[in-house]
Amino acid sequence: MKKVMMPAIHLAAMAAHVPSGVIGRVRQEASPGDTEKLLKQVSQQLDMINGETKKTAENALNEAKRAGEVSAETKAAADKALSQQTELSKAVKSLTEALEGTNKKHLELAQQFADGAGGSKATGVKSLGQAVLESHDKIKAFNGGTLSLTVNNAITTAAGSGGGLIYHEEEREPVRMPRRRLLVRQLLTQGRTSSDLVTYRKQVIRTNAAAPVAEQGTYQASTYGWGKATAQVKKIGHITHVSEEALADADQLRTEIDSELRYGLDLEEENQILAGDGTGENLSGLLNEAPAFVAAGGLPNATRIDRLRLAILQIALEDYVAAAMVLNPLDWAAIELLKVSGTDNRYVFGNPATGNTPMLWGKDVVDTNSMTAGEWMAGDFAMAATYYDRSEVEVLFSTEHGTNFIEDMVTVKARKRAALAHKRPLAIVQGDFTFA
Repeated sequence: MKKVMMPAIHLAAMAAHVPSGVIGRVRQEASPGDTEKLLKQVSQQLDMINGETKKTAENALNEAKRAGEVSAETKAAADKALSQQTELSKAVKSLTEALEGTNKKHLELAQQFADGAGGSKATGVKSLGQAVLESHDKIKAFNGGTLSLTVNNAITTAAGSGGGLIYHEEEREPVRMPRRRLLVRQLLTQGRTSSDLVTYRKQVIRTNAAAPVAEQGTYQASTYGWGKATAQVKKIGHITHVSEEALADADQLRTEIDSELRYGLDLEEENQILAGDGTGENLSGLLNEAPAFVAAGGLPNATRIDRLRLAILQIALEDYVAAAMVLNPLDWAAIELLKVSGTDNRYVFGNPATGNTPMLWGKDVVDTNSMTAGEWMAGDFAMAATYYDRSEVEVLFSTEHGTNFIEDMVTVKARKRAALAHKRPLAIVQGDFTFA
């Protein structure tokens, strides 16, 4: 019995302490079945040793009662039994721990198989379980030793991989819609008023009787007259509605709304200055007050350039000096693109090689979309009219409008008040580019 038992004892001790890389399975792991079989065998041998140890102890006790001492042979047997008992106990403990560890690893592997079937495979990231499944042929042909399985667990931009760490740049500055250059107001004389009505004196009569007078001759009387003229202050305004939450949560929204409302006022102001019809609350604009173009007889009037030169002449004949012209960009481009003849590619006026300030006949050209294509105006605008500001732009926020209070809404209002006084209408002239 001892000859059979001794190799098993040492085998169990060696198996329990051998490095895991020596036992040849997938990644050098012993199978749970082999470990469990060996543990059962060693446990049986430990039970046998426990019985022999108990029997040896009883013999030693009986000898001590009979002879007063234990024989050397009995002591040696007892020492050997105790030594084997201790060695087998350690082997059982080690094998139990090894079996528990192997079962845990197999449980983790099974979980990885389950995760791979429902998650990793769908994302394209190969898990350990998937690698084992895909290497079924290699495992089946494995006869012992070491088997190495390569798992390509690449980090990609997919969700569940590296995608969660990728963040995107965000520009806080909004991309605004284009805004027109507002240039017409700058051509006028600027003023201020503190009333709702601007009253000014305007000369209406000038009869000049100045003439040479002989000695003791009679002087002729000249006649002059002035009248009162008024310009009514008009109000321009608009509103928009925004929720209290939007104003509170979007820190830039208040600034954007303020900016847009101000631009809207300025745009309408320019339209009123240029083309207001004077009815109701509309201003009477420059085009509504300026005299119509009348071509001087006997002079060329076949092109845009001809017509604008005749406009300067008409203003000069009224004893004013034109300072600028207001055109639509389309008409200004047509003037610059005019060529000498059909076969000569030289431009009459435009020069592609230069980027000078737009000028024609020595006068500044203001090209703006506020002027309708095909129409124009020229003259001394500062002499012709004065623009009075009664109140500059105000942007007001209020929750006390309609049902704002119960709906958590805010009404934003922008307004301005101004008056336009036409003091010398003959200093400007308006016309079109329609040729007979």
